[in-house]
Amino acid sequence: MSSPALADPRSPERHGRITTLPDRRLTGWGPQRRARLAAVAFWGNLLSQIGIILSGGAVRLTGSGLGCSGWPYCEPGNFTPELTLASGIHPFVEFGNRTLTGVLSIFAIAVLLVTYRWLGHKGRGFRLLALVPLIGTGVQALLGAFVVWFDLHPGIVSPHFLISPVLGAVSMVLLVRLYDGDGPMRFAVPPRLLALFVPLAVVGFAVLVLGTLVTGTGPHSGDAGDVTRLMISPVLITRFHAVAVYLFLALLAALLIALHRTGGRREARTAAWWLVIVTLAQGVIGYIQYFTGLPELVVFGHLIGAALFAPMIAWVGARLVTWQEAR
Repeated sequence: MSSPALADPRSPERHGRITTLPDRRLTGWGPQRRARLAAVAFWGNLLSQIGIILSGGAVRLTGSGLGCSGWPYCEPGNFTPELTLASGIHPFVEFGNRTLTGVLSIFAIAVLLVTYRWLGHKGRGFRLLALVPLIGTGVQALLGAFVVWFDLHPGIVSPHFLISPVLGAVSMVLLVRLYDGDGPMRFAVPPRLLALFVPLAVVGFAVLVLGTLVTGTGPHSGDAGDVTRLMISPVLITRFHAVAVYLFLALLAALLIALHRTGGRREARTAAWWLVIVTLAQGVIGYIQYFTGLPELVVFGHLIGAALFAPMIAWVGARLVTWQEAR
């Protein structure tokens, strides 16, 4: 017998739990099993979006960007890489990143299937948002082809990277929405706090854009050969990047103060404090890598923070509203 909290979408006991519609075509798949599968799909989607950023960073930092000379075949006539003394592990690092795109696609399809089969009661907006990971992954794969065809030109590599944080942010909103209620969206904090969050999100995206420009002027081009770099002063663009981070922290501090003064939603305060931790850690690692000559391991640590940055911002934004019905 199914739990009343799962069976009745109006029940206040369902908050913080996954509610799914029944599917009589799958006998024996009760509410708890459907909820577990939904959790696997949505968590897997988010973690894969973060993972693809890290695998792409590994490609760049190991100089494996052109380890496969073609796309979708690694080499003419060979879809998968072959080990040779000349190429070493570079083709396998690059092909591993491509393989992860397939994993991403599986989770994106799973999110879509679960949403349209069991989560239709969450509304049209949720169903449309569930389309984004699959569409975005397809665009990513296409841009990945152009990255190879144009020999890692930073003008293509940067957009190729920036799609991933956006997909990570969307995936975080989907995950939060999965565990939230099933009613219409309403404010969970005073509406004026959104006036702080919107510029925070805009500046956060600017931080990521400027970060890609910094990378485009630096030594980690993704290949050991002669690869085009952006004709911008590394010192100047790094300073612009740092100023954007300071502005972001100022807006985040203002949002935190407002959340505490207004007695804002506990979940929103928690998400904001985690964003503070990630941002400060990013800043510290950023300064360390700058003053130590951009060693690969330190740069990869900075990349971990970059992979978490957009989802964390989205987490804060998603907690400023709620889909739980007013009591």
